[in-house]
Amino acid sequence: MQEKVIILDFGSQTTQLIARRLRELNVYCEILPYNKFPKDDPTVIGVILSGSPFSVYDEKAFRLNLADIPAALPILGICYGAQFMAYENGGSVEPAGSREYGRAKLSFVNSNDPLLADVSVGDQVWMSHGDTITSLPTGWEVIASTHDVKVGAYAVPGEKRWGVQFHPEVFHSECGTTILRNFVEKICGSKRDWSAASFIETTVAALREQLGNDKVVLGLSGGVDSSVAAVLLNKAIGDRLTCIFVDHGLLRKDEFTSVLRDYEGLGLNVIGVDASQKFFSELAGVEEPERKRKIIGKGFIDVFDAEAHKIVDVKWLAQGTIYPDCIESLSITGTTIKSHHNVGGLPEKMNLKLCEPLRLLFKDEVRAVGRELGMPERLISRHPFPGPGLAVRILGDITPEKVRILQEADDIFIQGLRDWGLYDQVWQAGAILLPVRSVGVMGDERTYEQAVALRAVTSTDAMTADWARLPYDFLAKVSNDIINKVKGVNRVAYDISSKPPATIEWE
Repeated sequence: MQEKVIILDFGSQTTQLIARRLRELNVYCEILPYNKFPKDDPTVIGVILSGSPFSVYDEKAFRLNLADIPAALPILGICYGAQFMAYENGGSVEPAGSREYGRAKLSFVNSNDPLLADVSVGDQVWMSHGDTITSLPTGWEVIASTHDVKVGAYAVPGEKRWGVQFHPEVFHSECGTTILRNFVEKICGSKRDWSAASFIETTVAALREQLGNDKVVLGLSGGVDSSVAAVLLNKAIGDRLTCIFVDHGLLRKDEFTSVLRDYEGLGLNVIGVDASQKFFSELAGVEEPERKRKIIGKGFIDVFDAEAHKIVDVKWLAQGTIYPDCIESLSITGTTIKSHHNVGGLPEKMNLKLCEPLRLLFKDEVRAVGRELGMPERLISRHPFPGPGLAVRILGDITPEKVRILQEADDIFIQGLRDWGLYDQVWQAGAILLPVRSVGVMGDERTYEQAVALRAVTSTDAMTADWARLPYDFLAKVSNDIINKVKGVNRVAYDISSKPPATIEWE
């Protein structure tokens, strides 16, 4: 059985970051809502309580019955989690004189405590809180302080309870990884043996047990997640998996053919469906972004359903859903728990059971699994691409001619990134066809043609993103190539908006 650390989420914006840091330490962990601790699970070796937007003394604050967690399990409270444990045991938590946010230096450290082994005075930590612990319960001990925060960290003698006021999961906490490693390794006793290879081994075994001799159908998009899910399932059940790759006519240039070729090279049983005329017909004259998305979503379900019904006795629908898609998240009121599925409506419409072999992985972990499975790097390192494809990169209505123009411009941009060694330095890139024409001069003639915007961003998880600082010489070359080689375009712009306030896609 795979040992794991449970992270109880009190609504912090950095809860997923805690999980990522533990995974980087080769420790398997799961995020659960604050009130969903899994009782009687022998694989749990420790618990982390996350931060929260609330104060512990708020009426609407999220509260956990700490007695539900066995005393033998170590607990680490972070920020709100630390305040909550202190408050629930008779300590005092009060508003700080001013919100404490940003870098701070440790001014006192009890390095004899196992949590703070190899942590030193002067190490930088990251604070982000409006409240502070003004007194600890009787017998509890301060084990770290900063100049402004006396109770920077504490321990409970005789009990496996620790709390830190700062955020060790944040990059700016220089000793954060050391503290988390101390907790999982020295305190929880983790063997730190979780890896892409171990994930594949345990998941293949679990899939064989879950699926038995049943047939499975999976919708391929050409992206990393669905591709890795397909290869993993193929390893588990072989030709009982059928993959369906639908071309809605809005893929990148030659993508339908090239991706099918890649899939065949991986030994997958793939059905390719060219449904572009259906989608062009249904999208004709539609300009509103949400309507375009809904038409494409429904059209995909209809095409996929029709193809899947040609396969006899299919029992399961597989999807490439990953962890950020399906983590249950808390609303600010704590009344709503929501989850996400890749293709809403398909399991119910087709009366199939759902199989999501990657649902516990982050994007970088999916790529690591793909590499361990021996998949080609061109599939593993592909940039994210929106499900509606170029439909959300053509502002306004969709026509085959607009798709052609954008495919050509986008191909020059993406191939240029590869040729200049820039592709792997950006998270996502693409071209956008603008609903405007501009005046230009080509040769001795005046032109009045389309404008294209280029978009390239850096990110780690797409929650936030910054525009990529691409070299001027590269942008000049790409702009010149697009204008000279793509009939219908006479102007190229570069998008320098970050997310937030903008989004990565334009629609």
